[in-house]
Amino acid sequence: MTSRVAAAIDAAHAQGRGAFIGYLPAGFPDVRTGIEAAVELARSGADVLEIGPPYSDPVMDGEVIQEATQAALAGGFRLRDLFPALAEITSRVEIPVLVMTYWNPVVQYGVDRYADALVDAGAAGLITPDITPEEAGEWIAASKRTGLDRVFLAAPTSSDERLDMIAEASTGFVYTVSTMGITGERADLDAAARTLVGRLRAAGAERACVGIGISTPDHVAGVVDYADGAIVGTALVRALRDRGVDGLGETARALAGGTVRQPASR
Repeated sequence: MTSRVAAAIDAAHAQGRGAFIGYLPAGFPDVRTGIEAAVELARSGADVLEIGPPYSDPVMDGEVIQEATQAALAGGFRLRDLFPALAEITSRVEIPVLVMTYWNPVVQYGVDRYADALVDAGAAGLITPDITPEEAGEWIAASKRTGLDRVFLAAPTSSDERLDMIAEASTGFVYTVSTMGITGERADLDAAARTLVGRLRAAGAERACVGIGISTPDHVAGVVDYADGAIVGTALVRALRDRGVDGLGETARALAGGTVRQPASR
């Protein structure tokens, strides 16, 4: 089956751009506003959306995203609310929508049941930050059955053997962690990301997108010089929190402006 996410990234490349992948937590600041925010993000230049269901133990998330997801949980958001929200978002946007989720809620819901619910809601697949390919056999089987994309993470500390496994197991793209640590904005991106993308390409990864710490158009421009796309979360969540849906759109348009590649870029 054709990967919808890969097609979106390739379409951006055909336009002389790297892909802009934007993350927002589901249910923040409330379910309705969260849906409108996702639609605005798509309208403001994102090529792929990531929607993150709030989770009670978000080990990878930085302070801004943790605060947002905790606010969503405090407001009553539960997993049952995710799929109707996704269905409305996907009915209103033309770009693929991935869910970025910790693994425990998927297991609790049932892997096949979760996959079928994603398909019914029009979602494109999962990003799974806390499960490795060798532990994800049930999900790999379910994604093959349903045609959903499966995006695994690679870190600068990953061995060559592990990168081979991640490149083979991932579809859509490999989520390339720019630096060790939690999500959030950083003044300078770790140069290890460039090396890691090169290692992933050598391992056979067709598309590698870089996330964690990307917060400005200049960051985006630097990343798409060597990677297939840039993933932004914290800067978007902060804009939504502080300036609402309109402010989010303004920030997204500025970030999207950084995706245009110089002629010498890949």
